Amino acid sequence: MTSNIAHTSAARTNVQKAALGVGVVFLLVGILGFVPGITTNYDQLSFASYHSEAMLLGVFQVSILHNIVHLLFGIGGIAMAKTRSSARSYLLWGGVVYLVLWVYGLIIGHDSAANFVPVNSADNWLHLVLGVGMIGLALLLTRDTDHSPRRAATL
Repeated sequence: MTSNIAHTSAARTNVQKAALGVGVVFLLVGILGFVPGITTNYDQLSFASYHSEAMLLGVFQVSILHNIVHLLFGIGGIAMAKTRSSARSYLLWGGVVYLVLWVYGLIIGHDSAANFVPVNSADNWLHLVLGVGMIGLALLLTRDTDHSPRRAATL
C-alpha cells in the first residue's frame, strides 16, 4: 500500500508542480524580507512607501506591505496548486499581475507617493522576468490538453 503523500505527489501535473514551486519561492521571499541580515537596512523597514530603505538581498527594495504581498502570493500559489486548472490560472493571471506591476514601476516616480509598495529598478526588471516566466509556464505546461490517441498520418 502506497502512502497518500507519495500518491499525491505522483498525481500532480507539471503545471501544478510549477505553481507549487513558485508559491513556495514567494512564501520564502516573504519570510526572508523580515530577516535582518538577509534584508539590509532592516531598521529602516517601514510599513509602506518609498521611504522604506530596507533591501532584500541588498538589492530589492521592500517594506512590510511588500513582504506581506509576497507571503499572500506564496500561500495563494500553494493553495491553487491543488488542481491543474487553478494552478494554470495562478501562473497565468499572476504573470499578468507581474507584467502590470512592471509597467506600473516604469511609469511611476520611485520617489513619489505612488510608489507605496515600494519598488526600485531591480524590482521592476524582476517583475518583467516573473511575469513572462509565469505566463510561459502556464502556457507551455498546459499546451497539450488533448490526451486522445492521435491518428497516424497516411502517406
